[in-house]
Amino acid sequence: MMSLGPYASFIVTSYAAAAVVVAILIGWIVLDHRNQTQRLRELDRSGITRRSGRGAMDAS
Repeated sequence: MMSLGPYASFIVTSYAAAAVVVAILIGWIVLDHRNQTQRLRELDRSGITRRSGRGAMDAS
């Protein structure tokens, strides 16, 4: 195993904290994606369409 010297606890704690933050962000993104997908499905079911779905000539 590699010797990290007198700062080993700081280094390990920093890497662990960074890993926890990244994991939380990934979880947040996954949950938000599910929420946004569900909201889009509900809007599509209610008949609301997206503006990006219209053609260029339909905008008038």
